Order: sequence, then structure tokens, then C-alpha cells
Amino acid sequence: MTNPVLGTQAPGEPSLSIVLVHGAFVDGSGWQQVHGELVGRGFEVLVAQHPTTSLEGDVAATDRLIAAARHPVVLVGHSYGGAVITEAGANPKVQSLAYIAAFVPDVGESVAALNAAREEPGETKAPLLPPQDGYLIVDPVRFPDAFAADVDPATTRFMAAAQLPWGLAAVVTPLAHAAWKTKPSFYLVASADRMVPPSAQRRMAQRAGAAISEIDSSHAVMISHPQDVAAFIVAAASAATLPQGDGQ
Repeated sequence: MTNPVLGTQAPGEPSLSIVLVHGAFVDGSGWQQVHGELVGRGFEVLVAQHPTTSLEGDVAATDRLIAAARHPVVLVGHSYGGAVITEAGANPKVQSLAYIAAFVPDVGESVAALNAAREEPGETKAPLLPPQDGYLIVDPVRFPDAFAADVDPATTRFMAAAQLPWGLAAVVTPLAHAAWKTKPSFYLVASADRMVPPSAQRRMAQRAGAAISEIDSSHAVMISHPQDVAAFIVAAASAATLPQGDGQ
């Protein structure tokens, strides 16, 4: 993994809390290995279990964890979770934002609007089925290859069968706040992603002024590369605590 945030892996900072926010179609259990890595480095780590039914509800669930955290918070969002942390990150207790293969909307933008952008040649978008009863899921047959091609097939087959449906209210609601405009931001691009095109990831990260790292991974990077993801979060947290002028 290339990491321009810090040249070496930084030690944990017990004075920081980390809140992990999952994306669509999965739940917080996908963070299990990353959670273990971060706890082992001395961080307080809280994991959101939000229903992905509405942006408002998911932000509220994240706000409750921010309030419960003992220390200033580094918010980490994967995929749709990037929209959640962009909105929830306006909380003054949030110190910085870390995006992992994530959507990074601006004020007035929705995830649906960002997803409408064209992909580059050779890239693909999520193979979503038509909405039913106000919810989206990924085509279960195509889920393993699209979402987690570098994860054990037995695991991906279960993930496909156990999808958490994504509410259209979460997909189409525009954001009222864009915390990346005022908080240090960091982005880990999954360069083999077949859900959110890597070119789109880079554009969103650049627009947000985020420090960008890349890893050769599927969309499910927190499952296929948990140690690298934990190292990215630690580096982002450490860089965000540097004195002004020494960070991004």
C-alpha cells in the first residue's frame, strides 16, 4: 500500500477515539479485524450499526457514538458510510475524517448524484437490482465478484445472501453539511474496486483536499486487507494531531 500520509506506521494514540461507519449492503461486522488491530494499538474504537434506511437515521446513530466516545473522534467511513461521516463530521467533537473507498458528497449532493457520474473505460459500477419496496440490493449472483473479489468465496457468498437492503431515502437525500471543508481528511482508494469506480474515488478525494493513499483491493478492503486499513487509519489519526503546519 502506498501511503503519503506518513512515511512509517505510527503508534496508536490512546487520547483519540475512532468511530467506524459501514456502508450499504453490509453491517458493522465487516470491521471486526480492523477493530481488533486498532484496539491492540490503544485506541477506543466504536462501531456503528446503522440500518442504512435513511441518511438522517444513519447520521443520528453515528452522532450517538460520537457522544459516547471518551476522546476527540476520528470518523471513518466506508462506501456509503462516507456520506454519513461527511454529514456527521460537522459535530465539533470530530477531529478528522478518514474515507475508505467511499462517497464524499458536497452540500446539496446525494450519493445518487455522485453515482451518476461516468466511469472510465474498463471500470464498472455496482450491479444493483431495480428497487423493490423502496430498497436496493446488489445482484446476489454478481455480488462476490463486484463487492469482494479478493475475499474467500465462502465468505462472499454469505455476504451476498445476508445483504442489508439500502433504503432509497439514504441514497437520494442531499447533504446539509460537508465536514471535509473544515476538518482534515484522508482517503484510501481501492484501485480494483468494482462498486465505486476508482477514478470517481480519486476525483472525490481530490475535491475534498484529502491526503490520498491507494491499495490494490476490491471494495471490501476492510475485510481483504484489515492490517493495511488499520495502518491507514492510524496514520490518518496521527497526521491529524500534528501541530498546525505539519499536517496536510
